[in-house]
Amino acid sequence: MINKVVIMAAGKGTRMLNLSKDRPKHLIHVNNKPFLYYYLKNIKQAGYNEIILVVGYKKEKMEKFAQQYRDEFDLKLVDQFQVLGTEKYGTACPVEAVREVVGQDDFVVANGDDIYSVVDLEEIKKLDHGLCYAAGFKHEQPEHYGLLKLNSKGFLDKIIEKPRPGIDFDRERPLDNMINIGLYKFTADVFDAIDKIEVSSRGEYELTDALTILARDKKVKIFPIKDSWLSFTNPDDVAKIETFLNIS
Repeated sequence: MINKVVIMAAGKGTRMLNLSKDRPKHLIHVNNKPFLYYYLKNIKQAGYNEIILVVGYKKEKMEKFAQQYRDEFDLKLVDQFQVLGTEKYGTACPVEAVREVVGQDDFVVANGDDIYSVVDLEEIKKLDHGLCYAAGFKHEQPEHYGLLKLNSKGFLDKIIEKPRPGIDFDRERPLDNMINIGLYKFTADVFDAIDKIEVSSRGEYELTDALTILARDKKVKIFPIKDSWLSFTNPDDVAKIETFLNIS
């Protein structure tokens, strides 16, 4: 059973506009508490014993949060900028930053700006054999996300960013496909893969490029989401999360 979870929360969240001007977007208030509070409640309820929070932008605010809620959450903070510097950027960086902390153990990685259900967080931590997994979610509009394409044996073949209707998926049957939602189970192989990736066309080090390298060696399978997933990306999502929390 996997005990370690790494939460990627180093970024600013520019699409949150003024809401993230003076704080990481993970600390934007939802129902009078930081979004991260509800996120961590699900993580804790799912039974993770080691919660590693990768911070960067306005890390002092994250440190204050960790201190304020120390009785509820036992957090280990890793400063991505201290480990890698401030010039290196991208979704692969928070994972690279925890290499020494994680060691050779299998671990779960989760975007800090998406909220995952306790059910799915519990299930993915059971995948403790020698493969990596990317969580997949069936979505009606996969063209807005990264599409997870499988081979005939159920392994990840590749990830198609912003897939084209009629070419990469069937517009009439979009729910036959699953999108990448930033929830993964990794072995230590991911660190070797990260060492091999280069800067993308966006000028970033992409975690999906590391997944593609692992996929070439048939080391990645898909974990289908069974319950719920919500993204916390722009100001409109604050009300959506509040509604979700009130009815769940």
